[in-house]
Amino acid sequence: MHSLLVSASPSAIPVHVVSKAGLPTLLEALAPEGRRFAQAQGFAARPGQHLVLPDASGAVAAVLLGVESSESRRRDPFAPGRLAAILPAGDYVLSGEIGDAGLAALAWLLQGYRFDRYRNPASAMARLVLPAGVDGEELSAVATSVMLARDLVNTPANDMGPTEIETAIRTLGEECGATVTSIVGDDLLARNFPMIHAVGRASPRAPRLIDLVWGDPNHPKVTLVGKGVAFDTGGLDLKPSAGMLLMKKDMGGAAAAIAAARMIMLAKLPVRLRLLVPAVENAVSGSAFRPGDVLQSRKGITVEIGNTDAEGRLILADALALADEEAPELLIDYATLTGAARVALGPELPPFYTHDEGLAAEIARLGNAVNDPVWRLPLWPPYDGLLDSKIADVNHVSGGSFAGSVTAALFLNRFVEKSASYAHFDIYGWTPSAKPGRPEGGECQAARLTYALLKQLHPIG
Repeated sequence: MHSLLVSASPSAIPVHVVSKAGLPTLLEALAPEGRRFAQAQGFAARPGQHLVLPDASGAVAAVLLGVESSESRRRDPFAPGRLAAILPAGDYVLSGEIGDAGLAALAWLLQGYRFDRYRNPASAMARLVLPAGVDGEELSAVATSVMLARDLVNTPANDMGPTEIETAIRTLGEECGATVTSIVGDDLLARNFPMIHAVGRASPRAPRLIDLVWGDPNHPKVTLVGKGVAFDTGGLDLKPSAGMLLMKKDMGGAAAAIAAARMIMLAKLPVRLRLLVPAVENAVSGSAFRPGDVLQSRKGITVEIGNTDAEGRLILADALALADEEAPELLIDYATLTGAARVALGPELPPFYTHDEGLAAEIARLGNAVNDPVWRLPLWPPYDGLLDSKIADVNHVSGGSFAGSVTAALFLNRFVEKSASYAHFDIYGWTPSAKPGRPEGGECQAARLTYALLKQLHPIG
């Protein structure tokens, strides 16, 4: 199990999770000295408020944590997790109004995440006694997969280029018994992936398409595609410096796809899984693709380039075309694709797109159930005309400034025809302000809900 989990601990310190409504009952149940201390300190069970109760020797006897009531729509299922980074080292056990015990425990583990590649590791942290009825191995697999994605996103581009993304996937393949192949550099042209090549050819770090396959070929085919832009300068449509500061996270879609794939494989779900990651650096040089160029695509659709800073949808289009050729039962892509998605829904609520009404309902439901929320936006057919080109089959960006996330999804949708169901997630891949279970920095979005969806669609046994 994860290092922050213990199966049992006789000396575990109780953590009493309580709302304002439940506080009087909790205070009555405390030892008199604990009750007096809490009252003297003015503990009112405000959401997020915590109090450490000492024993007679000054050691920690118990912890109180205030949360929203269970009826509140603002209640965060991850709220108990915030204590993992606050409490002194030791073993703790949750009690009281913890809500979903699995999500509370997951939040504890995710709160303990630290990106320490370039500095000394953090000291010992608070450990949690595994709540009753929670599968510790599954919980650990989910948490460590999310942490892997965070590590990939947080690593700066000088140490996380296309080669390093491939290395991460090959390491995953070795861990889970999957087969991994790649198509690199000019071989992309020979194998008919012209748009992946065009976007990545300006960088000295060769572009590539990484392909992981796992599972029984007779099982239902599930394919995950992740945008792997290791760094995005914007190309010849150069970003301003402020716009480049977080562009190490432009491979956040690949990180989410890798995390989801790891969860699926560690759980040994009965699917034939394929993971496709086009990995490139969108750089500037004499060989960079240009605004106004017309690119061939794997699918045969000609694409006029409206802006070189909209490179992610180009590499995804070639990868989606390949994925679609074998008509999987379910095809999902993840991409840090548009700023328009963040304007519409903010950093915490990625939009998703699908024509499948049943799939859409389950994605929305499971996203809420596992606290990995998303929100459906429409593949609105009238906006297809915004991608019209006068010299090619399609322009890859719209002619106006409206509905940027929708038109990006509509562009990708042109490259998927045979898949039984298809969903596109326009994620942010970053937590700008820390919240329980979500430290500031790289974030893994839509992967946990994908795992929950596949577990429901293809249960074991």
